[in-house]
Amino acid sequence: MIYLDNAATSFPKPEPVYQALDTFARTRLANPGRAGHRMAVAAERTLDAARHALNQLFRGEGPERWIFTLNCTDGLNLAIKGTVRPGDHVITSDLEHNSISRPLRALEKAGAIALTRLASDRGYIDPDAVRRALTPRTRLVALTHAANVLGTVQPIEAIAPIVREADALFLVDAAQTAGVVPIDLRATPIDLIAFPGHKALYGPTGTGALYVGPRANPTAWREGGTGGDSSSEVQPTILPYFLEGGTPNVLGVAGLAAGVVWVAERGPDALRRHEVDLLRRVVDWVECTDGWKVAGRWDPDTHVGALSLVVPDGLTPQDLGSILDTSFDIAVRPGLHCAPYVHRNLGTFPDGTIRLSPGAFNTEEDIDDFLNALAEITAGVL
Repeated sequence: MIYLDNAATSFPKPEPVYQALDTFARTRLANPGRAGHRMAVAAERTLDAARHALNQLFRGEGPERWIFTLNCTDGLNLAIKGTVRPGDHVITSDLEHNSISRPLRALEKAGAIALTRLASDRGYIDPDAVRRALTPRTRLVALTHAANVLGTVQPIEAIAPIVREADALFLVDAAQTAGVVPIDLRATPIDLIAFPGHKALYGPTGTGALYVGPRANPTAWREGGTGGDSSSEVQPTILPYFLEGGTPNVLGVAGLAAGVVWVAERGPDALRRHEVDLLRRVVDWVECTDGWKVAGRWDPDTHVGALSLVVPDGLTPQDLGSILDTSFDIAVRPGLHCAPYVHRNLGTFPDGTIRLSPGAFNTEEDIDDFLNALAEITAGVL
């Protein structure tokens, strides 16, 4: 199969990731603990090593500030529900994945918070719009780093100081950027950042991380065992264990750590350039082909490897995605991509778009096969 759905989950994984998963599962798959038998200690060291790798890649303030989560959605929920208080004002945007939109909308509907949803312009948020939306009650600004529908990278380096000046907290959803866009947490004042392990960090599903900066102090959402302090009546307040109740997915983290090392060796910039260069071929084809349109603004300098196409009249994204899968063995993702607000903005609601997202292992030949398939499918329609 030609796999062009890496914005959902990267595939295939680098060989070192498969090797790390196999070795760990066969030799060290025990419940982690800071004391006890050697397999438990080895499992705990695997978690520690992964935290160090993340802290080095993203230049965090310390490895203990990296909380392992089930996925990006889990991390974002930990951040939002652990930070927002009744009566707070929160700012977000119409670009967001439902992992931000739904918990915030639920809090708004319950009357717990006031919510401002900024409108994007062809896939981008204006930093001045964030500044204008801030109020004395604003506690949290929660924004995506790159829109999962459009691939447009937001100017968080300009937005972060604005949020910091207002004494609010800045939460970034880096689901589409962690691993392909350099992120320096010491240079950019981000308080909370969440991402999955299974996308551009090339780890397995069921993994993710939440970084908790020095200004953030979220309450624990899960409480239980920690593998360390068992005497306290309530969750021990020391990070990372305060926010990691229960047995972690230590096998998955072993694979994630190998993926982080693989990404660091190649460099996020180089990985992004490869993906964007492949998308250039698609954009060039669209510009020369009647009936097709790129959703949002195409700017290769501020874009990751995800691109949505508005399909011609007479076809639906769902039909086109199914034909590509069954007749051409090509995987793309049709629909709303868990981001209905931006589709309303674009005028593509309710059917959505076709999103393709190449990864590190895709080639120019893969893209040419995809474009030839589109031409063949639509030959009788246009």
